[in-house]
Amino acid sequence: MNFRYDINGLRAIAVIAVVIFHFAPSLLPGGFAGVDVFFVISGFLMTSIIFRGVEKDTFSLTKFYIARANRIIPALALLCAVVMIFGWFYLLPTAYTALGKHAAGSVTFISNFMYWLESGYFDSSSHSKWLLHTWSLAVEWQFYIFYPLILLALKPFLSLDHLKRVVVFLTLTFFIFGVYSSFKWPNASYFLISARAWELTIGGVIALYGRPLTDVSARWVNLAGLALIAYAYAIVDNKMAWPGYAALLPVVGTLLVIVANVQTNFVTNNVVFQALGRWSYSIYLWHWPIAVLGYQYEIAYWWTIGIPLSVLLGWLSYRYVEQFEWRAIKEFKQFWKAKPLWIAASLSAVGVWVLMQNGVMQRFDAATVETIKTAQHSPYRDQCHLHEYKPPANSACDFVDKNARWAVLGDSHSVELSYALARRLKAQKEGLRQYSFSGCPPSLLQEVGMSKCTRWYQEAFADIQADANIEHVVMSHRFSWTLFGEHSEVYPDVPAQENMERVNRILNSLDAAIVQLAENKRTVYVMLPVPEIRRELRTLLTQAHADSADMSQVKGTDTDYYERRNQVILQHFEQADYPDNVFFINSRDAFCGREECYAVDAGKSLYLDDNHPSVHGASILADMVIQKHKALVMEKH
Repeated sequence: MNFRYDINGLRAIAVIAVVIFHFAPSLLPGGFAGVDVFFVISGFLMTSIIFRGVEKDTFSLTKFYIARANRIIPALALLCAVVMIFGWFYLLPTAYTALGKHAAGSVTFISNFMYWLESGYFDSSSHSKWLLHTWSLAVEWQFYIFYPLILLALKPFLSLDHLKRVVVFLTLTFFIFGVYSSFKWPNASYFLISARAWELTIGGVIALYGRPLTDVSARWVNLAGLALIAYAYAIVDNKMAWPGYAALLPVVGTLLVIVANVQTNFVTNNVVFQALGRWSYSIYLWHWPIAVLGYQYEIAYWWTIGIPLSVLLGWLSYRYVEQFEWRAIKEFKQFWKAKPLWIAASLSAVGVWVLMQNGVMQRFDAATVETIKTAQHSPYRDQCHLHEYKPPANSACDFVDKNARWAVLGDSHSVELSYALARRLKAQKEGLRQYSFSGCPPSLLQEVGMSKCTRWYQEAFADIQADANIEHVVMSHRFSWTLFGEHSEVYPDVPAQENMERVNRILNSLDAAIVQLAENKRTVYVMLPVPEIRRELRTLLTQAHADSADMSQVKGTDTDYYERRNQVILQHFEQADYPDNVFFINSRDAFCGREECYAVDAGKSLYLDDNHPSVHGASILADMVIQKHKALVMEKH
């Protein structure tokens, strides 16, 4: 195949979009679709290579794999090694443990599974993951492994024409599944090849069935393709189900440019874009860790430095790593001589060692280690906290005594509180039941419909009400997230208070739950919002460590932001006319001073991430509940 200037220019268009999106997402909200452009290109090129070899009966699976390894692994391994060395000096054990795991996953091309299981691509926590972008390389490598295997397995039974039809069939099947799964399992679909495969195989369809166009038609088709890609970058955003049917915009746009095969278009064939296209893989590798660096240390206008630095490091990597000539492996029995594979294995071993050593805690002084160790979650979080529906009567956790006198009802903010409160109650020989469902808002008055959350909430509420042994109930929710969504994307601004009809429905359900519990129980304690801090805990600790700051007290946010963020729910509680046996626990008193709220106080971590209290933080809240309860008992006597 002759060198395709249009495809090289497409690589530049893709990497520019991704880089801009990661450094300044507001400038190009759909820039992440550049990855989809890369996938189509890869599918086109790989299918061309495979079928050209199959048609001539010269295709070698060993050579194919080694060629891909030589192309991808050296530059990736260098990046991982540099980030691991940086992390040794600057990352705390929790962050370094995660980096070790991610580095091992990156060079073995399974990192997409890791990130799928951890969180979403657009979550705030993604900015603490130095190798998050390697998920796309994992998808491509998995395609490289299985795609030729499927075709070679079918080759003895099918003619070449029928084999080509198999690619079309696979594309349609994968596309239908991808659209469905993007709505059904959005996080998994973003990261996994099962929902992405159609973007690669559709490039193969064009490689097999594309035909030359007239010069005039080709120019118009080329322009239409470029316009579709630009349109996608401009209108799609991270709130869309992706890669659903909306991904057709950049995918079809890329296909049109490839079909047009115009080599003289100024947009794709100019000096700058041709250079960026050649360096695109290495630019892609280096840009994300550089972006994370700026995010971690909150460097103002970092994009002005980060983007040129990404290009510079990309060029150096292309010049001295990608262009290095590795020894060709001609036979399968020589596979073990492939140096890139040994590089990947060695770096993977280092990553696993770091993971097994829990981030090599020995690198730090005792005070820092103690601070890190206090960022603990409940040992019963996985056992007692629900993410999928289960009948509350069978799934609620009993602490100490099955005839519990206390119950905690809420979302994930109630998990560590339940554990900490149960430990306090144990001294009084009292038990507690935990009812918690991830992200589930108060929904007592909602129509159940298909909502597993609403069904669970109403059943959990009924379970508490029906249990005559339960006399005291604690309600703990991440109220402002429930009403208005995540805080980190807009921090330090406050999310717009839109859709007040939905907000009022939730508040009405909350009021009904509190009032009905108060009518049937001796006391109801409502936990006011826990302050949401500006960054994940480990990010703040990492920054404090790098700055040699005092880690015994680390600022998380300020009280002004707390008041603005939680204005609606705080005003609602102030104006509510609840029964006299309803009492509020002001979590602000546990986490904040007069002007500042802390992520770490007195050398102990108050949080797990950027909003969930740690066991230590929850213990302070539990003490406040117990103290309030004892004071009420004293008043009655």
